[in-house]
Amino acid sequence: MSSYSTAVAKLYDLGHELARTPSHKFDLAHMRVLLAALDNPERRLRSVLIAGTNGKGSTAAVLASIVRAAGYRTGLYSSPHLVRINERIRIDGEAIDDASFSKIYERVDRVANQLVSEHALPWHPSFFETLTAMAFEYFASEHVQLAVLEVGMGGRLDATNVVEPLVSVITDVDLDHQKFLGDTIAEIAAEKAGIVRAGRPTVTLPQHPQANDVLGRKMTEAGAKAVSAAKYVPPVSPRADEFLHAAGVTQGAYRNRYPLTVMGEQILVDSPLVGRHQLRNIALAIAAAEELNLCGFTITPPHIEAGIRETRWPARFQVIPATSDRPETVLDVAHNPAGAWALRSALSERFPGRPVTLMFGMMHDKAVSEVVSVLFPIAERVVATVASNPRSASTSEIVQAAARTGAEVVESRLVSDAIAKAIELTRRDINPLLVVSGSIYVVGEAMQSLEIEP
Repeated sequence: MSSYSTAVAKLYDLGHELARTPSHKFDLAHMRVLLAALDNPERRLRSVLIAGTNGKGSTAAVLASIVRAAGYRTGLYSSPHLVRINERIRIDGEAIDDASFSKIYERVDRVANQLVSEHALPWHPSFFETLTAMAFEYFASEHVQLAVLEVGMGGRLDATNVVEPLVSVITDVDLDHQKFLGDTIAEIAAEKAGIVRAGRPTVTLPQHPQANDVLGRKMTEAGAKAVSAAKYVPPVSPRADEFLHAAGVTQGAYRNRYPLTVMGEQILVDSPLVGRHQLRNIALAIAAAEELNLCGFTITPPHIEAGIRETRWPARFQVIPATSDRPETVLDVAHNPAGAWALRSALSERFPGRPVTLMFGMMHDKAVSEVVSVLFPIAERVVATVASNPRSASTSEIVQAAARTGAEVVESRLVSDAIAKAIELTRRDINPLLVVSGSIYVVGEAMQSLEIEP
């Protein structure tokens, strides 16, 4: 049997899915051939499929936590990972162990190679296709009762879209991966809408008009049940403050807390996911959980309350308290313009007036200039860095993008060095705040340097 380290190395040798041509990446026929040879583990799973540009990972994490709180054995498949690839495949919050990872990789790889040798496949499945097949195989073998699956990219031709989900969820749609998905929000929304199923619920929220039009039309054409989560997005009102005060709860910097009526019963939402944008993701998860009650599950308001409270989804406006050798730190994977605006809004709301030192790095195939233009103006200074990933933007690219912002930018090509430099620079300020953002890979490497568990 291959060792864990060998399995991981071979998996990465398959290459990143975005490095391939669109036609090579997007081919569900090949994915179905692979899964058929594995005895179709995806058909032995009941699932929820979640697509979108922003918030799909958070929505998936909240929903998985709710279903787990209801007593069901719950799988969560997400991407990318922060520190270890095992994070992408979880059951009841626990990442797949190294032994299981290597065993399942060996089986999927052996089957894939046999299919290639028999000319049933033209080439070995990609990194993401292989990992997705591994997740299905693991969840099926461990008798998961519900698998919550985050789409990798797009939806219509994403490897996850071979399942027949009980519920589909589409989070906010924005410009991202235009090379693969299209140049407009309408085109991208059409790709996301590929996860819609006839006769099955699709949970959404009102958003950009172009996305609304496309999603509404696609759901009508497919004969899907359109479900709006709008009733679970809380209004900001004096009544909310009164409820919190009566319950002895105060608004803290590190949680979203508010009362909400769910299925006719009042609960207290107490979420570790900070920022107003997370209210929408939580609402989508609640609405999806409610729909699961029509699919043979029993999920009550207390289950929803407990699941939201117990959600763990690191590096989404995660606040790390100050220590003797570093300032208070915010970790947030704002990798596109919408994410950057959400981070900027959350910082201004939770930490108004605090001097910010920003440690930042991105992938060069992302909207570097747009994200830089949103985040850099709020920072006293920026430390630009590069993750250990071939898609990383160079520090010179970041500096060039920052020219129009007037930000003071220091280059530090290793993430570990960049963290040390950023901490040193915060000592210039009174009550400083260190923000680590951009690519999830940069944030993940920073967490390793800071010895923070994901």
